[in-house]
Amino acid sequence: MIGPLFVRSLRSIAPVLLALAAIAVMYAASIVYLYDPAVSESLVAMQEAMPELFAAFNMANVASTLLDFLINYLYGFLFTVLLIVLAVYLAWRLVAGPVKDGSLAWLLAAPRSRGALALTLVVTEVAAVALVVALCWLGEAVCAEALFPGELDHAGLARANGGLFVLGLFAAAVCLASACAFQRPGLGVAVGAGFCVLCFLMGLAGSAGEGLAWLADLSPFARFDAYGLAAGDGDAAVGVTGLAVAALGLNGLAVAVFARRDFSL
Repeated sequence: MIGPLFVRSLRSIAPVLLALAAIAVMYAASIVYLYDPAVSESLVAMQEAMPELFAAFNMANVASTLLDFLINYLYGFLFTVLLIVLAVYLAWRLVAGPVKDGSLAWLLAAPRSRGALALTLVVTEVAAVALVVALCWLGEAVCAEALFPGELDHAGLARANGGLFVLGLFAAAVCLASACAFQRPGLGVAVGAGFCVLCFLMGLAGSAGEGLAWLADLSPFARFDAYGLAAGDGDAAVGVTGLAVAALGLNGLAVAVFARRDFSL
């Protein structure tokens, strides 16, 4: 790994990472506030009146605890979309953008191996996902303790966010590997983004449409079960472990392809 490049890359993407995390934390704060029974009863009434709409956004579960409430209204839709946006941005910023503006030529001309350069990009990707998920987790915990002290199951929230981190790694690895594999990295980013969006839509269709549960099961994103992880379910842990292995393999593929291919600079 190239230390100075890692620091420079992380510093250059930090404003966007902080902006994404800030949006997520503001939304999380509003969701925590809505846990107030006097307000959440109206949400339950809306959910009963429009079950298909809530199911379409992966918000169909009845929340009996603050942790369930957070998972129901954050993890099925908002946080997943956030991670897809982050994955696409990282692939563009780390690979496609430098190819397009020619800055990658300077990096390749440096007296460092391509493998070290590719590994640095992967480590930057992992650090970026970890930073965003950690900030979201911190925002949830602080807001929950400020409004409802002692109500939140912090151990369960930690397990759910651990799975969210793995899901983010998988989406980022898909986009990064795709950007490295295509002769035109911009097209590769689009393909990776399209795959992630397709997986997400398959999950939504499986939740909202009758008889379409099988479609959701085909999506790799279905391996992330926030409720199961929060409850300490073994099957949920196995599913997220599979996602972690897939992310590791895709990042390894990205490094191998980047180290061997010729870029049109």
